[in-house]
This record gives sequence, structure tokens and C-alpha cells, in this order.
Amino acid sequence: MKGGARGTEGAPFRRSATADLRKQGLPPVLARDTRVLILGSFPGEASLAARQYYAHPRNHFWPLLGIVLEEPLVDLAYRARLARLKTKRVGLWDAIVACERQGSLDGAIRNAERGEIARVRRAAPKLELVCFNGKTAARAESRWCEAGYATLVLPSSSPAYTRPLAEKLTAWRAIGDLLRQNR
Repeated sequence: MKGGARGTEGAPFRRSATADLRKQGLPPVLARDTRVLILGSFPGEASLAARQYYAHPRNHFWPLLGIVLEEPLVDLAYRARLARLKTKRVGLWDAIVACERQGSLDGAIRNAERGEIARVRRAAPKLELVCFNGKTAARAESRWCEAGYATLVLPSSSPAYTRPLAEKLTAWRAIGDLLRQNR
């Protein structure tokens, strides 16, 4: 039909504003031997556009995790970063896998769909610790505790969260501490 689809009255179909705001997150990064899973809230616009976790250049995630894991993550290409995380037995995903949101702020998230814990349990049976990157992600903490996982709420790596990197790093070091135990 020339000019696009039309409704019964001859007017063009319009997508609802809600449908335009519905966003799908990124797939989980997990391996069978993953011991630590870091859950963010939901990817920002830069990450969704790049199809990469923590793609915003001012986000502290990769610098923090690089220091904690003693790996040059910031200097690596994205796929190499993910491969290095897997060798260190660290996984990534988000507490929210789909939602409606305009922009990148967590406060704008509506109608959130949570990630399935059972999916993670099947994919990463050796998982010991679930970390939450910020308070929005941490809203899922009770679900993970009830599923039997140890949890840790971390200060957000987001550039919108203005604590200094050094202050964030103090809390994030717990990840490296756990991974160095019982290697």
C-alpha cells in the first residue's frame, strides 16, 4: 500500500508513545564457571546504541573493574574486555532486561521487566556473589538473596553518581578479594 499502512478510517497507523519508549537490554555475559555477577540497572543510551555494557566514556565501570581485577580493561577492545572478564570468572547483566524509558536516567525507568534468576542459575552454576552496580540495580537484591546468593551493593559507576573514583574503588575491591580466595 503506497504511503504506508492505514487504519480503518484511512489515517496512517501511529505507534503509541509507550511503544516508542520500550527498550530491550543487552544479553548476559556469563560462563559456566562465573563466580561473581555484576548487575547494572539498565543500559544507558550510549550502551544501547553501541550494544556494549558501560559504553559511556565517563562511566567508571571499566576503570574500576580493571583496577580490581588487575587487568588493563580500559585499553582493550570491547570483545577482549568481555573475554578477560570470563577468564576472571566475572559475569555482567542487568537487573532490568526491558523497560520503557526516555533518555538514560534510572529515574525515568517505567514498566521494568526483571532478569530471570533461573536463567543465571542454569548458565552459571558456580555463581557465589551477585553485585549490584548502584541503588536502582540493588532493588533486585532481595530476590537474589531469597534464591540463595550472597549479595553486595556497590556505589554506582555512573557518571551521574558524583562520588570520586577512589571512594567507589574502596567498595568495589571486595570483588577482587572474593576472586582471589579459593582460586
